[in-house]
Parts: sequence; C-alpha cells; structure tokens
Amino acid sequence: MALAHVLGVPRIGPNRELKFAQEAFWRGEVDEAALKAVASGIRQANWRRQHAAGLDFVTVGDFAFYDQMLNHVALLGCAPARFGFGETVGLPEYFQLARGNDACHAMEMTKWFDTNYHYLVPELKPDTHFSLDDGWLFDEVAEAQTAGFEAKPVLIGPLSFLWLSKEKAAGFNRLDLLDRLLPVYAQILARLKAIGVEWVQIDEPILALDLPADWRTAFERAYHHLNAAGLKLLLASYFGPLRENLLVALKLPVAGIHIDCVRGGDELAQVIDWLPATKVLSAGVIDGRNIWRTDLAAVFERFEGLHLRLADRLWLASSCSLLHVPASLSGETRLDPELRSWLAFADEKLAALATLKTAFNSGRQAVAAELADNARAMAARRASPRVHDAAVGARVAALTSVHDVRNSPFPVRQAAQRAHFQLPDFPTTTIGSFPQTAEIRSARARFKKGEISEADYAAAMQREIRYAVAKQEALGLDVLVHGEAERNDMVEYFGEQLAGFAFSHNGWVQSYGSRCVKPPIIYGDVARPQPMTVAWTRYAQSLTHKPVKGMLTGPVTMLQWSFVRDDQPRAATALQISLAIRDEVADLEAAGIGIIQIDEPAYREGLPLRKADWPAYLDWASRAFRISASGVSDATQIHTHMCYSEFNDILPAIAAMDADVITIETSRSDMELLRGFGVFDYPNEIGPGVYDIHSPRVPSSGEMARLLEKAAQVIPPHHLWVNPDCGLKTRGWAETEAALANMVEAAQTLRQRY
Repeated sequence: MALAHVLGVPRIGPNRELKFAQEAFWRGEVDEAALKAVASGIRQANWRRQHAAGLDFVTVGDFAFYDQMLNHVALLGCAPARFGFGETVGLPEYFQLARGNDACHAMEMTKWFDTNYHYLVPELKPDTHFSLDDGWLFDEVAEAQTAGFEAKPVLIGPLSFLWLSKEKAAGFNRLDLLDRLLPVYAQILARLKAIGVEWVQIDEPILALDLPADWRTAFERAYHHLNAAGLKLLLASYFGPLRENLLVALKLPVAGIHIDCVRGGDELAQVIDWLPATKVLSAGVIDGRNIWRTDLAAVFERFEGLHLRLADRLWLASSCSLLHVPASLSGETRLDPELRSWLAFADEKLAALATLKTAFNSGRQAVAAELADNARAMAARRASPRVHDAAVGARVAALTSVHDVRNSPFPVRQAAQRAHFQLPDFPTTTIGSFPQTAEIRSARARFKKGEISEADYAAAMQREIRYAVAKQEALGLDVLVHGEAERNDMVEYFGEQLAGFAFSHNGWVQSYGSRCVKPPIIYGDVARPQPMTVAWTRYAQSLTHKPVKGMLTGPVTMLQWSFVRDDQPRAATALQISLAIRDEVADLEAAGIGIIQIDEPAYREGLPLRKADWPAYLDWASRAFRISASGVSDATQIHTHMCYSEFNDILPAIAAMDADVITIETSRSDMELLRGFGVFDYPNEIGPGVYDIHSPRVPSSGEMARLLEKAAQVIPPHHLWVNPDCGLKTRGWAETEAALANMVEAAQTLRQRY
C-alpha cells in the first residue's frame, strides 16, 4: 500500500489570517495570547485538511510566526549574541531578531535557494554554542497528537542549517560547529521519540547544491550520530537533482529518502537501482512550486511498476513544501473557468495526492471520474488557442544582436547623462515606492468594487503623487519618483496590463514574515496592448523641475515572481516579456522621462542551483534585460535595482546587463555585499542601500554616513549614489520622512568630505 504525505503546507492561513494577527501584535492592538490563538487555528486547520485528504501523516513544525530558519535559531538556542537575549527566545524577542530594535539591526535576510521566499540568516562565530529550547516544536507535536493526528515533525537538517548560516568572524569554518550542534539535534530526536513520534522528516536541501568535499563527507558522520536516537528519519532534498550527492544520500543510515521528482526526476532510475532494500522512497510527484495541475495518468504510468516493487515503501508526496503556492482554489470564482480548470493550489494538490494514492492502492477504476476530469483538463490546455499568439512568436524570432546593446559604451553615456542632468556628487534617490497608506488602499479597493469612477480614482492617485513629489522636494532629494500609489504590487500591476497573464483573487503566498505576494499566472504568450505607466510618470514630472524616474519591473523578475507556464522554456517567456518592457521604455523616453529604472530584484534568484547550469541562464537573463533597456539614447539613464542576494559570484553577468546605475541592498550586511563590486572593479555607477527599510528603526545620519564611508573605500566616490535598501511601500510616512532626512544629511556630509 502506497502512503502519501506533504513536506509542508502554506502557513499564512487561507485569508492571510497570520499576517493580520502579526501586524496587529506589532502595533500593540492584540496580545501574545491572541496571536498564538490565531496561529493554533491555522495549524489545526492545516492538519485537518491533510487528514481529510487521506494523507498518512500531518506535517508538524512547518509553521512559523516569521520564518523556519528563525524558528531553528530559537530551537537551537543560538540567537545572535549582539541582541543579548541569551539562550531562550520568547515571541517578542523572536520578532526583534527578524525586525530589529532600537539597539540592533535585524538579522540579515536572503533568498531561500532559487525561490522568492526570504529567510533570516543565522549568525555564527567560533564561540557560538547551541542549547535546546523545549518550547514551540514539542508543543506543536503535542497539539497535533492531542487532536488525534499522526504527527510527522519536520526539521531543517544540521548541515543545511550550518550551510545556510553566515560566519560573522574571520578565520573559521562554520562546519567546525557541527560536532557542537549534533548533540542538540540528538536531544530533539530523543524528546520526539519520548512523546511517541515514529517518523521525523529532516530537510537537507543543500544536497541539491555543489558541495565541497568536507561538507559531503560530513553527512555520514552527522547521520550516524542522529540515527542513534532510534527514530525513523526521512531525509528530504528538493529543488533539483542530487547528482554527485545522490549516492551519499542513499548510503546514509536513515529509514527513507525523499526525491524531488519534478525538478530531479531524471535521477529516478538511479535512485531505484541504488535504493537499499529496507528504505522508503518518498517520490515528490506533485509540483510544490507551481500551480498547474499534475498529469495524474502520466504519474501513474511512470510509478506503477515501482509501486508493485516497493509496496508500502513507496510514499507519494509533493516535490517540496507547499509553502510556495496559494492555499486553495475554492474562492477563485472570478477566474476564467477554462483557466481555472488547469490550476491546482495547495488544497487541490492534497486532493491530487489522495487520488494517486487511491489509484495505486485500489486501482484506477476506484478514481475513474477524478482521472477523467484530470485528463480533460490536460488536453484542453494543450489545445487551447488562447495560449499562443503568432505575432508575438514572430517578433521574438526576429530578434538579433542589435536589439540588446546600447548605442555607446558606458563612459560615453555617463558623460552625456552628467551633462544633461547636472546632479551633485552622491546623488540621492529612493528605490521607487512610498508608503501605501490606508487612504490609497481604500481608494484602490473602492475602484475595483465599482464604488468610485475611474476619474475619481485617477484624481485620488494624482493627489497622492502630488503629496509624494512635494515631500521629496522638501526633503531635498535629487532624483524623484512618483511613489507608485496606483500599484498594488510591482509584478501584479504590470501583469494586469499584459496579454498572457491572469490573476487570482486570493492566491497569496508568503515572501517573508507578514509580507505576502499574489503572483500573476503566465498562461500564454506575452504582449503589451498599450502603455502602462506613462500617464502617471508624465504627471509626476510635470510637478517638478527635478528628474522623475520612470519605474518598471524587469523581465526576469516578472518571470520569477509569477507562476510561469511550463509548456515552453522559461527563456522564451522572458524574451516575450522583455519586448513588452522595451516598448514601455521607448514610450517613457518619448514622453520626456530621462531616467528609467527597470527593477531586477529576482535576477540572482533565478540562478540555477548548480554552477554548471549558470552560463545558459545568465546568458538569456542578461540578454532579456538588455533587450528591455537598449532602445534609448545615450542621455537616457537606465537604472536597475536588486535586493537581498549574494552577487559576488555573478558580477560579470551583472556588469553585462550594462545598466547605467544599479542599486542594491547592503545595510544589513554592513556594506559587506558591496566589497565584491569593488574587487571586481564594477564599471558603472552603484547605489548601495544605506538603511534597512524592512525594519521600523530609523538610523541616524551618522550611521548612514559611516556606511557611505565604507562604500567609498571600495567604489570610486564619483560612482556612488545614496538610497535606501529597497522600496518604502510597507513603511509609514513619519518614519520614512525621518529616515530620508537623515539620508540626505549623510549625503551632504559625504559631499563635504569628498
């Protein structure tokens, strides 16, 4: 009998209940008990859905008030010493680690592998010690058991925890902490065994990466230690094939292994050949990262023979945690019915697993209706005329090398731009967005509901633009933005105006903490029917003599932050988007907008996990950006923005994008991320972020000036811009004004010094 389970589920609640409770707690409107009650309700509902779908376990430990890596920092008693919390971290302290406090900046945040989820980066030093916190994990297991569920706790494995951490002192290797960490993991497993747990899922996603030899050999030592606890361990890897790490994983003393059969399915034959006769194989056959229905007949045919061989040693699973997809299609009544029939969110993926489990265990006739419905949807999508646009295909086919280069090299463009704009040294700007106030959100919601006219909505947005421009002029910023009041999301806003995109009503996924995004769905060929931003930007420019940036989202980020069609290569879709953005850039320039920012915060996020796969991606990704940006004159200045990523290993590709100015997040790393740009001798201009916009803390002008001084040691001062880390839409106006005033003062200080 095949079993079924998932590696994790969405934790924000079907209607973002966790987000609203978190933010109310941060504002002091509800107490800790109320927040914990909401969290418990979400967990209980998640377990009930898994149980009702016929899954053999409910996954416990996948819930987090902010982030799963931060959960483990608390569980393992290794909060950064600079916070002074000691070994025990309560909920208020937990949130201070994530958001900072008056004395300490927040922990660094970066992307979780190649997803748009952000995790908090543990900080490790040679004297870091670990100690077990006996709180949240064991409480949640007891909660599930009390409710009558078979609990399968999930842990981030010790090697992945160390790998994903950062060394905060020179001269030591964080792998040296493994022997100090393993006894705490052993304590966790012993506690779980004592309370009746049979299986524990241990996630080691770094097995899908290129690992140094010492990290690979450390797995055997680590898991011999953990196996001594006497629990059944399911070693889970995902997001890609294991390649040279496959045999390492299969030889470990664990009771089972999970393989991502969506992204690493080509290794299945090797897995079957090498799988020890006593081990469980958890096959990740349902895509945990995209929202297209799985071809169930194809899965059945692929695994039918394996099921006959393995019987109850075959587990059917999601490829990875369902954290990366929305909760349910049940409320999506506004979606086009045909398109909706092609989709599966988390609840529908649970149902698909249940159908597969029944088909394997009781025969296909037992779920004939479900399989027939699935087959109809697969066939309809393949045959639908709405997916392909011949004009788009012809335009992509006509692209040549002339479409992806600027007219002149950067030094020539730089001279033209400086003569045109006459900006001071250390010019100040922001990344694009300003606070999305309650008034803005209310006007947008009322417009969508038809309660106010388009003219009334436009007037309301123009008021907000006037306000933002006036505030920036009063603060003394050099290059302004219109504030993006009219935009719900930097990808959704554009996708709503492009052919080939569709949108859910409630398809929210967590990006970090309480920040949720609603990714567009790219189902067909992409084209731009009409200008998208020109009217708003032209209006803002009419209010000031200072330059106002046109603000666009780049093709790679549009791709990465959407649910992308899986019936053609991602590179082909990226080129389609780049042509749409190119048209918008040309229209902005024609409207008199001389500075245009094409944001690519997801550029590194799209990088394949294996270095051998990097060149192909970087080639088409940088080309897509250049196509979007290269149809303008030398005097038009092209900016781009990237955030929360490690850039040092792809700096040649970033330089190949040939943006005139790049802005990046650097404040949480204390300008550490900038050092690589200096060593590389990055040729164009750069704006390292001088304060963290994800924290409510307002840094002083002296603190920002210190960061700029550090930047000026590695980047030529005349190439430096001054800006926040990222957009300001999630902040309030009071803290925004205070921080920007300090930022302008810091820039003035640097002008005097240099």
